[in-house]
Amino acid sequence: MKKIKEFFQHDNIGYLFVMPALIYMLVFNGYPIIRNIILSFQDVTVKTINLAHKQFIGFENYITLFKDPVLSKSIINTLLFTICCLIVQFLIGFALALLFNNKFSVAKPIRGILMIPWMIPITITALIFRFMFASNVGIVNEALQLLGVIDKPIDWLLQPGTAMFALVAANVWIGIPFNMILLTTGLTTISEELYESASIDGASRYQKFSYITLPLLRPAIENVLILGFIYTFKVFDLVYVMTNGGPVNATQVLSTYSYKLSFELFEYSQGATVANILFVILFIVSLLYLKFTYQEEEA
Repeated sequence: MKKIKEFFQHDNIGYLFVMPALIYMLVFNGYPIIRNIILSFQDVTVKTINLAHKQFIGFENYITLFKDPVLSKSIINTLLFTICCLIVQFLIGFALALLFNNKFSVAKPIRGILMIPWMIPITITALIFRFMFASNVGIVNEALQLLGVIDKPIDWLLQPGTAMFALVAANVWIGIPFNMILLTTGLTTISEELYESASIDGASRYQKFSYITLPLLRPAIENVLILGFIYTFKVFDLVYVMTNGGPVNATQVLSTYSYKLSFELFEYSQGATVANILFVILFIVSLLYLKFTYQEEEA
């Protein structure tokens, strides 16, 4: 006990405050990850789940799945969905951040209203967009027909190309406030004196944006893109509620495919394998995020 007290004295007292969070992470995050990794090396299905000793099959699940065209399709869909969402929501969010960085009277109330899509539960948003893109009663078809863009309703969620577009539109709606608020915060850290000095030197708005705003906002942009990638890449509820991976796996992503294998086809080990593939990709991206963060702190 004396050694423990000596250890937690002075500089080591921080470990005591971190300990509850560390225990929580090990129990509720660490154990499921380790259990999932073990499960991926076993043959566990609905027939064998109650057996005391599960059969160990090594990398057979990984080999089988990498030959599965649905997995390849899921990886491509996940990357396509993530990249499209990141580009659109970042550009719109950046434009809104620049707009609200200007000090006008209703900037704060409008910015607060625009945060509502991010605060609404994703499942509710998915149901709303599913109704909006419905074939017969959807507001999207009604609006396009009134404008004369289309002659008859489009089955948005029943066609491969349009189903992915509907998912991207829904996720962008959620992601715009997230991008806007983080970039707005980054913009507030840029001193007004820099812009005033540039104006005295005769710099145009484009030059101020290119040589002051973008370079100083680079850390915030990197954080927004990396965090956005992580949040979007692992999306599940939005896809599950709107399309459930259909039609014909056109919107199947890694998270929904893992769920399908585990809880619809009852191939628990293969579902765990897909989840591990998703985990490895996000783990690599997280390491890159931490690397950028440490570089910024050292700089």
